[in-house]
Order: sequence, then C-alpha cells, then structure tokens
Amino acid sequence: MKAADLDFMASLLGDERVMRFYPRTKSPEEARAWIEWNRRLYRSCGFGLWLIELADTREPVGDCGLTPQVVDGVEEIELGYHVHPDLQGRGFATEAAAAVREHARSILGQRRVVAIIDPRNEPSQHVARRVGLRFEKATQWHGRSVAVFVSEAEEPPL
Repeated sequence: MKAADLDFMASLLGDERVMRFYPRTKSPEEARAWIEWNRRLYRSCGFGLWLIELADTREPVGDCGLTPQVVDGVEEIELGYHVHPDLQGRGFATEAAAAVREHARSILGQRRVVAIIDPRNEPSQHVARRVGLRFEKATQWHGRSVAVFVSEAEEPPL
C-alpha cells in the first residue's frame, strides 16, 4: 500500500457496505492515516495490510494482511481483509487470506494468527473457516462483541 492508493482505500473504507460491521465508515483523511499506519507496520514489523490486486490488470480489489492487535490483554497477530462490495463473493478474500496465513507461518514463523470478526458477519466467518481458522471464543474488543477465530500451527516434531 502506498500514498497513491488513497483514492481506492478511501472508497473502500468509506463504503457503508464494506464497513457495516465496524462502528462507522472512514473519512478520506482516516483512509490516509490507514495507509500510513500500514506503512509504519511494514517498517517496524515486516508486515501489515497489503493491497489485493487483480493479477492481469493490477486493478485494486481490497486489502488483506497481518496486524498486531491486543485481545483480552494478549498481543495477537490478526489476519484481516476487506474487499470492494462490487467484487465480493468471487473468492478474492479467501485467496488472499490463505496466502497471507501461509506467509505468516512459513515466512514470518508465526505459529498463531487470529481473525477478529463481528459475530453477525457471516461472510467473513466463512472466509476464516475456509482458510483453516476455527472459532476460539467470543469476547469484547474495543467495546464491541467479537468472535475470535484462530489458526495454530502444530508443534514441529522432535
């Protein structure tokens, strides 16, 4: 994600359909801050949310990646994704989330990743399950009820 992606990210994060399970949509200035936050994560953590693009045209579809989050007092690595509403239901979130989960395991060495999902967001839960995450618990996060899904790599054999 780069500054030049602002128009797309502002339309994505400003769309009521995309953000229906969030407290509210984001303004263009908040979308700019979202991009800057991710660029800081790239530098400090080596990961963040990346732009999802169509392979043939490089047209942006959404974002997907990893972000550090604190859930019930524990720092977790969250797998998150958003897809433009006109392109939802075509498998883009599932394909991107599967690749990011594998990147977290094989490249970053993360044994555990979570997805923090509004319990009413059935499509997002479906994506999480399709890429191998299972429901772990219901909890409160930033004052909202959420479902936490988890993928944990098995311990390597001795």
